[in-house]
Amino acid sequence: MSEPQMNDDDSLEDEIELDEPRLRLIQIALDERDQTALDDLLEPLHGADIADILEQISSAERGTLIALWSGHIDGEILSELDESLREEVLDALPAEDVAEAVRELDTDDVVDLIENLDDDDQAVAIMGALNEADRFAVERALSYPEYSAGRLMQREVVVAPSFWTVGQAIDFLRTAEELPEQFYHVILIDPRMRPVGHVTLGKILSTSRDTPLSEIEEESFRTFDATDSETEVAYAFNQYHLISAAVVDEDDRLLGVITIDDAIRILDEEAEEDILRLAGVDAEESISNRTLGVVRRRFPWLFVNLITAILASIVISQFEGIITEIVALAVLMPIIASMGGNAGTQSLTVAVRALATRDLTGANVWRVIRREVIAGGINGMIFAALMAAVGVIWFGSPMLGVVIAVAMVINLVVAGLAGVGIPVVLEKAGIDPALASGAFVTTVTDVVGFFAFLGLAALWLI
Repeated sequence: MSEPQMNDDDSLEDEIELDEPRLRLIQIALDERDQTALDDLLEPLHGADIADILEQISSAERGTLIALWSGHIDGEILSELDESLREEVLDALPAEDVAEAVRELDTDDVVDLIENLDDDDQAVAIMGALNEADRFAVERALSYPEYSAGRLMQREVVVAPSFWTVGQAIDFLRTAEELPEQFYHVILIDPRMRPVGHVTLGKILSTSRDTPLSEIEEESFRTFDATDSETEVAYAFNQYHLISAAVVDEDDRLLGVITIDDAIRILDEEAEEDILRLAGVDAEESISNRTLGVVRRRFPWLFVNLITAILASIVISQFEGIITEIVALAVLMPIIASMGGNAGTQSLTVAVRALATRDLTGANVWRVIRREVIAGGINGMIFAALMAAVGVIWFGSPMLGVVIAVAMVINLVVAGLAGVGIPVVLEKAGIDPALASGAFVTTVTDVVGFFAFLGLAALWLI
């Protein structure tokens, strides 16, 4: 079988991507206002790469790029752009460029664009650029709750009556004036516009024309209500390996379709949000945020950490006398706190991710807690032996080695228990475990670690 040949120019162009040397050259072109060089550097890049450039350069450079580049910020670039920068970029674009870019987008991308705008004038301008059908579709989508399937779906969908044959479907697809730019299934509907199944394009192309579509339906077919949470949708796509799925209203009539790219975006956002929140960072923060915005978002959790640190300090203050008498305790306290905090964070990270993917449930929570406690105990005993040796060799005190060894075991066991138990309890209470668990786990390991270490020292070393 012969294969299509690709010339060298095509091959090289396919390999072009954004890298640090190219970004530096782009910044030089912007500094020198060299339009020719800028056009040459940007022309072969994918829209996602140009969006990355806009996110990585300064605000002044963004303005220069938009004004100088002879190309256009199209719909693809806008959809890939970080939400925190879209308003700034839209403000810098001429109205006709905004209208052209918006008309290139699927309705789900327009909804995503509008729902993250704080500027009502921009939203009105975007709606005004749409044709009547698309405007109605976007308004209908925006009427559904935020973070719901109704907002995630796109209205561009290909349907066929369930009684059609493959040949009828193929003839329809060939003669249709408008089809979605990308689609994976033909959705089968009944006379009341209720989806009853779907057929992949591959099955349609590989099956004889006289075969009824109903005979080659996919077993993976399922629908979502427009009010279903987008998190539920993304979970189902990942769990059941879906490529696309129909969205229906309260009467089970077809409204639109959700595709795999939307589900992947939600999964990525959820994972990114969990990582940021575990670190006490607002989920909306990005490298393109302004300094005051970063300060405002980080201050609340830094304040919470200050309160938890004060609690740990209060525990330490109760043993001020013995710390003054045995200075070695002050030297070794950070080790206890650090080991407990790290062990707790390890268990916490695993637990939060397992809760997000629904792998940690009421059916297995006690088994997971037991595993983490036992693992903490074993690690604690290993490091206890090491720290006992340190106590003897460094400070010449066997009992000091025993104290830090026992405190190490206690703290790592408690870290395993808190790392799983706290996020589970918070989720049961309706609180995002990724958002609040870190501060609680750190507080528990610090307080327990200091209390165990200094309390045992007071009992055994005085």
